[in-house]
Amino acid sequence: MSPRLQLSRLFWVGPLTVLASVAAVLFVRVVAVAILDPPPEFTPLGWDSSIVLTIVFVTSAVLVFVLVARLASNPIRAYQIIAVVVLLFSFLPDISLARSQMPGANWPDALALMAMHVAAWAVCVTMLTNLAAGDGTS
Repeated sequence: MSPRLQLSRLFWVGPLTVLASVAAVLFVRVVAVAILDPPPEFTPLGWDSSIVLTIVFVTSAVLVFVLVARLASNPIRAYQIIAVVVLLFSFLPDISLARSQMPGANWPDALALMAMHVAAWAVCVTMLTNLAAGDGTS
C-alpha cells in the first residue's frame, strides 16, 4: 500500500527540495570543474546556467509531483517511474553536446553535466517521495 501523501507539506518540502538540489548540483559542478578545468566559454558548466536551470527544472519536477499525487492511485511509484524516464531523456542534450563542435564540449564535460542531472534527480525524488508522505497527523 502506498503511504498517504500530505500535499500541504509541499509548501516547505517544495522550496527545500529546490534549494537542496541546487546545493547538490553546485557541489558536483565544483568538483567537475576542479577536475576537468573546462574553458570559460563552455557555459553549460558555468555558475549561472547550473543554478538557473536547476531551479527551473526542479520546480517543474515539484509541480509534476503535485499533479501525480492528485491523479495517480500509487503516486510515489508513478512519480519514481516518471522521474527515471525524464532523467534518461535529460541525458540526450548532453550526448549531443559531447558530439558537437562547441568549444570545450567533450565526453568528460558531458558526463559531468549528466552527473549534475543525477544529483538533482536523486535529491528531488528522495525528498519529495519521503517528506511529502505522512501519517496524516501534520
